[in-house]
Amino acid sequence: MKKDCALGIDFGTQSVRIIVFDSKGNTLIKYQEPYEKPYFSVKHGYAEQDPNYYLEKLYICTNKLAKNNPDLVERLLGGSISCFRDSIVVLDKDFNVLRPCILWLDQRMAECKSKLPVFTELIIRISGMYSTADLNRKKTLANYLEESEPEIWKQVRHYWNISTYINYKLTGNPIDSPSCYAGHFPICAKKKKWNSKYNFRNCIFNIPLNYLPKLIDQGELLGTISESASKLSGLPVGFKLYAGSGDKTSETLGIGAFDESIASISYGTACSIEILTKKYHDSEGFLPAYVSPVPNLWTMEIQIYRGYWMLEWFAKNFASEELNAASIASQAVEEVLNQKMMEIPPGSEGLILQPYWGPGLKRPLAKGAILGFSDYHSKYHVYRAIIEGIAFALKEGLIKMQKRRHKGKVKRIRVSGGGSSSSAICQITADIFNLPVSKIQTSETASLGAAIVTFVSSNYYSSYQEAVKNMVHQSKEYLPNKENAKLYDKIYKQVYKNIYPRLKPLNLSIRDVLKK
Repeated sequence: MKKDCALGIDFGTQSVRIIVFDSKGNTLIKYQEPYEKPYFSVKHGYAEQDPNYYLEKLYICTNKLAKNNPDLVERLLGGSISCFRDSIVVLDKDFNVLRPCILWLDQRMAECKSKLPVFTELIIRISGMYSTADLNRKKTLANYLEESEPEIWKQVRHYWNISTYINYKLTGNPIDSPSCYAGHFPICAKKKKWNSKYNFRNCIFNIPLNYLPKLIDQGELLGTISESASKLSGLPVGFKLYAGSGDKTSETLGIGAFDESIASISYGTACSIEILTKKYHDSEGFLPAYVSPVPNLWTMEIQIYRGYWMLEWFAKNFASEELNAASIASQAVEEVLNQKMMEIPPGSEGLILQPYWGPGLKRPLAKGAILGFSDYHSKYHVYRAIIEGIAFALKEGLIKMQKRRHKGKVKRIRVSGGGSSSSAICQITADIFNLPVSKIQTSETASLGAAIVTFVSSNYYSSYQEAVKNMVHQSKEYLPNKENAKLYDKIYKQVYKNIYPRLKPLNLSIRDVLKK
């Protein structure tokens, strides 16, 4: 039987999805398993999960695929995995899991009472990046484990992202792509390998380099489904898995943001804006670009940590009536709120929001803020201000990245993630960026990106350019409204970009006085 399809596997924060795509990017079959409990919290702000839970959910999907579509399985060239990032699994010398996986959502911090080496601290202070480096150090879970779980830390011999653990359990090979390692790891994205043992940044992360997995180039063969994994998954022994990438970089490939004139926006639990670059540039100072799933390209990324999680936060705290209405109508609550939002004019009648409900590496002192309240404002004004505030923050990130890239301006935007399903949100995005915004034929862009990797890696397509041309198709475009764009430009320049520098001293006082 002709092999002309690929399996895209996407481990998200809320569910796992497997999708079979044909060579034209059409979805042939999809199975999805939500996580009944995406994470558990032993303390407020913690987010943990049994790493085997993700595999159990994957196996439900793959067994359905194998049982219900055996002919389709025979047509598969192989598969690739897209996975959420910066989520830690620690194992002992025999590859036994020592504790639950700590997810990227987790807010715990190490104390880091010990001082950095004098030379390292001097370099960081001279660079003006001490606060960023200090936050990086405190958020690195190796430092937390050494301080707070020393008995566990003594047994650790393997320190992996969850993607590596999944690869290991499926193929028996403890290897991964550098594209899956973003966040709090001592990786040199420019060279696509772990830092040299002499790199001064290593002491920030405090992760022994021999605890980290072997890295192979993105697109290389990770291995094949082992006999034990075959029995659990239903996939045939020998089924090929190719090295994929993290969720956001996979989405960027999946929406075809292959041209340096296109920016990719992901409206998910975390929101991000990404642009590709042929020459390596840091996204911001001390914030590296990430390795693209496409060889010889890097992805510059700015992320809003809490992103569209804020919509869930809003609904939970302020929209009980809308939650009930959505339940009765079998709708997502965001659909009800989006309809109400469109009754509010652009600019939310003077209500401006800074969306830092979680600190960023570049702005560790930033906090969320809503400015401009008047007696006529309603909760729907707040909801629209959240949507607008996230878009303003992403626009600010794009402007900074373009300055660092020194080459060409972004002329178009493509969107993905749950928020992209809303025409209202897409139109607001077009108006705030004053650029055309488009979607493609599927909302499952991370899975499509993984499938593209498979088609190219298996030599079905000779290049990523050819694969994207055949598999990614624009479905709808939103053009900016000129009047709205002018208004948003004034709000951004005269109000939004001044909020952080004006509030920074007060945020510092909050930290010092309230320890928050």
